[in-house]
Amino acid sequence: MNQMIGELNSRFAIDGVAQVVAGRGGLTAVRINSDAATAEIYLHGAHVASWQPAGAEEVIFLSEHSHWEPGRAIRGGIPICFPWFRAKADDPKAPQHGFARTTEWKLESVSLDGKSVVIALALESSDASLKLWPHKFRAVHRITAGADLKLELAVTNLDTEPFQFEEALHTYHRVGDVEQVRVTGLDGAAYLDNRDSNRRKMQQADVVLTGAMDNAYLDTTQTLEILDPVLQRRVQIEKQNSLTTVVWNPWAEAAKAMADLGDEEWKQFACVEASNILSAIVTLASGEQHTIAATIRVAKL
Repeated sequence: MNQMIGELNSRFAIDGVAQVVAGRGGLTAVRINSDAATAEIYLHGAHVASWQPAGAEEVIFLSEHSHWEPGRAIRGGIPICFPWFRAKADDPKAPQHGFARTTEWKLESVSLDGKSVVIALALESSDASLKLWPHKFRAVHRITAGADLKLELAVTNLDTEPFQFEEALHTYHRVGDVEQVRVTGLDGAAYLDNRDSNRRKMQQADVVLTGAMDNAYLDTTQTLEILDPVLQRRVQIEKQNSLTTVVWNPWAEAAKAMADLGDEEWKQFACVEASNILSAIVTLASGEQHTIAATIRVAKL
């Protein structure tokens, strides 16, 4: 592992700004410390585990009880759900939310864009992935960490036939108290309530979390905001090529049943995520590319 980290540093490190390190559990990570922000991105799952703009508090929630092991998902941060969301429809034994978040990606580049650091990680179909999902593909996650955090997931169909996939940038936004936050931008949107057999409902006013929630808001392309009176900030989520928005929190009872989440940690995050799931499943022709993107900004309330 140390030899690999040394080799990656010789290729990709930027003096005083970006370094490849052995992160939690010994997993390989890129650590950023620039004038604009600090951040930590793992090759495991191409997973953003931390982003803190200069002069602001940490924006991303990460569980203190998360597993840090090959083949297991990291609890918190920004997992990539691909090529399916939740359980796989035709194979309930397949990994929840797909295989992208539990597979090590290849570090392709680390560069500067002004004061921001841009990291590109790639994942291609393999013998293991083809057993779970029989399609040849290439995915690139491009992460720009600076005063803003931009996430771009580009998927290319390398197969000879079209294929379909679901995707989500499953962001755990750190909040002061989930029971006090409001999510704006979804008033009047139709949503499917996964806790009620995906029954179609309508959102009235802002989203307020008062209990366990797992909603997929449909035809939602507008910019969203999480208003957090405890941390006295607003978190803005601007989406591109994303037709659904998932809002999720397990709440107290379910959190106690999750081995990788502390009993009280559910209060510290709200998942509000750019996605294309269910009726917004992506169909990609041979040779075509699709990119979903989200830009996260933080401002004082």
